[in-house]
Amino acid sequence: MKKNKEATALRRQFTRHFYLHNRCAFLVAMTATILTACSNLAISWLMQQIIDTASGKSGLFSLLQLTLICICISAGIVIVLVLEYFSCPRFIKRAMRQYKDFSFEEMAKKNINAFTGENTSTYISALSNDATSIESNYLSKIFILVRELVMFIGAFALMLYYSPLLTLAAFLLSLFPVIASILTGSRLAKQEKTVSDKNESFIGMVKDILSGFSVIKSFKAEREILRLFAKSNAALEEAKSRRRMTEIVIQIIGFVAGIIAQFGVFLFGAYLALSGRGVTAGVVIVFVQLMNYVLTPISDVPQILANRKAANALIDKLASAIHSNVRTCGKTVNNKLDKGIELKNLSFAYEENSAVLNNINMCFEAGKSYAIVGGSGSGKSTLLNLLMGSSENYKGEILLDGNELRSITSDSLYDIVSIVQQNVFVFNSTVRDNITMFRSFADEELHRAVDMSGLAPLIAERGDNYECGENGSGLSGGERQRISIARCLLRGTPVMLVDEATAALDAETAFSVTNSILDISGLTRIIVTHRLEEALLRKYDKIFVLKNGRVDEQGNFAELMDKKGLFYSLFMVSQ
Repeated sequence: MKKNKEATALRRQFTRHFYLHNRCAFLVAMTATILTACSNLAISWLMQQIIDTASGKSGLFSLLQLTLICICISAGIVIVLVLEYFSCPRFIKRAMRQYKDFSFEEMAKKNINAFTGENTSTYISALSNDATSIESNYLSKIFILVRELVMFIGAFALMLYYSPLLTLAAFLLSLFPVIASILTGSRLAKQEKTVSDKNESFIGMVKDILSGFSVIKSFKAEREILRLFAKSNAALEEAKSRRRMTEIVIQIIGFVAGIIAQFGVFLFGAYLALSGRGVTAGVVIVFVQLMNYVLTPISDVPQILANRKAANALIDKLASAIHSNVRTCGKTVNNKLDKGIELKNLSFAYEENSAVLNNINMCFEAGKSYAIVGGSGSGKSTLLNLLMGSSENYKGEILLDGNELRSITSDSLYDIVSIVQQNVFVFNSTVRDNITMFRSFADEELHRAVDMSGLAPLIAERGDNYECGENGSGLSGGERQRISIARCLLRGTPVMLVDEATAALDAETAFSVTNSILDISGLTRIIVTHRLEEALLRKYDKIFVLKNGRVDEQGNFAELMDKKGLFYSLFMVSQ
């Protein structure tokens, strides 16, 4: 029960954005929907009046008066339909835009490395296929649901007014489609969830294929990949087909049961009219019309509610995924580093009893440069990820000017620390946009970052409006890395972390990029590197050597070479 309440509360955070700053359009659309339903009921009543008048039975109005009423109702219907035409699409457009904007905003609050351990296809599916399903099965059906309920209540009221006995018969006969709809409608929510899961899996496969296309081609694995693609595609289409079949079964059962109910009402009404029970021919015919307004909701509402339940399941799925790996607490601290960063007895494990870092003790003084070296699997990248707040499940302390990292907000942390990684993501936009990350900066600040990062030759040759291409396809590896450095410099964080940033570059470019970073003054630089070049190593204030998740050695280049320990061995092997 508690879990359901929490899920409902979490869902409301998302569904309330359907109506935020959108209530006016919603109210206008709802008013038009209700008036449309009332117009249909008015037409049924008018039909009864016209039929009885035509059959010679005296009524409330003359034929001329009925003609004028027809004109007025027709004009009203046109006005209502125009109102509905403008208000419903406007409401749904803003509702979906706000829902997806909020979802993305909440997604952006996740930890920096959240998506390296999560299936991103979940979010792609949620913001594309699932969003379309929510739009059609949740938002659009709100107005259909209200219209049919108003017509249902109004039709029953008119039926009671015309003939309580015939209404009772109609009520009993309507139980057939009610029971049929209830028995079949509950299956739809489960199948909608299955379609979402299969679509998520399919999107994930397509992403993998496109990302690993060069590997597929080089190993001539096209046939095998096509088989996997076809299997995933078939599973998705099979799930969609089952959902469609369920919808058709619900519609068929509802239709057949409705026909039976309508024939029953028509025949019983004819019997009452012939036996002189106060039922006219107009009433019998209108009763059949009104039965449509009773049976349609009975047939549709369970399916609409099942679709709504399915849409809620999709919203819950996204809400649950978004609210994992989120740092929601902490204090705000100044965006500067006066003393430095200190690691005290730091230990960390991705899995229990399999530690990656063991009792690490390090001190990084503000404004100095540090290298972290060691063999593969020694914990270098994990250490930098922890400094970026990737996880709070570590033992020991990470202190920034005495403030424990877990106690400060993510915003405060990222105002202090930025990172240059090996795989630099470059947006399909201009060089300037990629440096500024689509924000506004003064030209002086931008030029300073460009000069310090070594991007000036690129800007001089191609201009800052040069289009980088998808993921920087129009740039070299060194240019992409320099863009990453310029981003950090432009943000002005006092600490720059560099994680194997030059691993994929040629020796000359790698040396130039690293040298650019080490020449920046007034910045605390912590650089993970596997390139052991003496000219660069001598520039570091201290070098930490990791082995099996522990600090094996530390000191400057000359001190470590004199020890002739692990660092000495690593350096000599690299020459």
